[in-house]
Amino acid sequence: MLNRILTLALMLSVVICCIFVFTEDPPELEQTGPLPILMYHDVTDGPTSDNPMVVTTEKLEGDLCWLKENGYHTILPQELTAGEPLPEKPVMITFDDGYVSNYRLLFPLLQKYQMKAAICLIVSLTDKDPEGHGHLTWDMCREMQASGLVEIASHTYALHNLEQNGDYFAKGVNGIQRKTGESSWQFQMRVLTDLKKSRDILQRELGTAPQLFAYPYGETEPDAEAYLRRLFPMTVITGKGEIGTLEGRYHLPRISVCQETQLGDRLL
Repeated sequence: MLNRILTLALMLSVVICCIFVFTEDPPELEQTGPLPILMYHDVTDGPTSDNPMVVTTEKLEGDLCWLKENGYHTILPQELTAGEPLPEKPVMITFDDGYVSNYRLLFPLLQKYQMKAAICLIVSLTDKDPEGHGHLTWDMCREMQASGLVEIASHTYALHNLEQNGDYFAKGVNGIQRKTGESSWQFQMRVLTDLKKSRDILQRELGTAPQLFAYPYGETEPDAEAYLRRLFPMTVITGKGEIGTLEGRYHLPRISVCQETQLGDRLL
């Protein structure tokens, strides 16, 4: 048993070292300025949901039209991390968790208006839902990403409090946070292994390494920061209505959009 533990520890150390040695830094940004990042979750084509984070297709389409009418241009994480010149008034649209509604309801609207969005998967839920009953399938992800309108990103493999239906745990650990009394070895095996697994599966299934990591609940963890920055060129958190800037790529705040949110109150 001890030999097995030592072997696993050695393997994990080698993996971590390889990431730090062989991962190239992304190019420097040449632009500065505001970058609003919008955070959505689920979409419904029925009546308004009791869950305020579920928006109707009517609300979503209205938001896309408002952005166009007010001169905003949607961008993807890969455009930012590549250092490409960005359009005037860039905005990034993100969807968390990877609900199947992102394919059935969001994707047709993106096609209709030729706008772009990043979808941040809880990778284990896509891995375990091959029929697309509640979450995206890999075939759906591949189709959307091939369109050039969607980029698939990571929201961890399975660190989103799935044992609590994904709910925020006010008195406990959320997302990638370190548990009280957790050793460095335990933290590496529980959290760092999960983060790398999410990236590796996305790269295997979609053919490209994900550029974006979205922190569950916006909760950061100092003990994971250096590792995350080597795995993902860009990270986003949940802000309180702040608008980030193009001066960096990490801990960029997002504006949470629910059914009652008026973009005009947040962006103008």
